[in-house]
Amino acid sequence: MARAMFEYTKTVLQKVSFDTTLFCKEVQKAIERLLPYEVEELKLYIESLVRQNPKLDQCLIYLNP
Repeated sequence: MARAMFEYTKTVLQKVSFDTTLFCKEVQKAIERLLPYEVEELKLYIESLVRQNPKLDQCLIYLNP
């Protein structure tokens, strides 16, 4: 079940990556919902999205402890 949530989160983030505000909100929700090791995987995924779309880099502040 948890793995399904991680995959769903990745799908949602990909779909809202056109809007920085929506993307940041979804990142915040994902951090609350996912397990700690999944959050680490999510960080890697988001970093790859930021490389493709640099305007999303402002959401990286939510990923730092």
